[in-house]
Amino acid sequence: MRKIELEIIALSHSVTQSHSFAVVLGEVGGSRRLPIVIGGFEAQAIAVALDNMKPSRPLTHDLMKTICDTFEIQLEYIYISKLLDGVFYSNLVCKKGDDLFEIDSRTSDALALAVRFDCPIYVEESIILEAGVEADPNEESMVSSTEEKEISDLTNPSSSSNYADMTVAELQTHLKAALDNEDYELAARIRDELNKKKHSS
Repeated sequence: MRKIELEIIALSHSVTQSHSFAVVLGEVGGSRRLPIVIGGFEAQAIAVALDNMKPSRPLTHDLMKTICDTFEIQLEYIYISKLLDGVFYSNLVCKKGDDLFEIDSRTSDALALAVRFDCPIYVEESIILEAGVEADPNEESMVSSTEEKEISDLTNPSSSSNYADMTVAELQTHLKAALDNEDYELAARIRDELNKKKHSS
């Protein structure tokens, strides 16, 4: 079987498991989608990197990248190699000098690192045949609606705030404070409100 290249196209609440999230991977140059259920912490780690948020202190995956950079280890690509009893297994394919190393990894961690290294994501074709779904080319609503929730679904929708009434400058001040306090859920909410204001102006 051949390897299929994927890219992260959406991140949203899982419809099958409470307190979990689904990262949706899309076939590069194709219409197949591969949804993978991940935990909240890992979803937030991916979301922070996707949105280029800069926490005041490094998160675990940021630390791992810094260690790799320090010791001149490059993450070449990640490879989702196996699906067993509903669990996806992945490998980190790393390079140091002329040597390649494969390291076993949880898929959620591998994806969080792939975003930070900006490296390709591959999957064994048998896995996408087994667990993937075909996107209707005439109906993009599923992906687009999920993309709209990409980061905002990592927040608590029941919490109330008056961010809608704040100016852009006020929101930016609150965003910096949230990042300094490492409150990434709050930062994501404020960031979403900032995006709304920017798109409406």
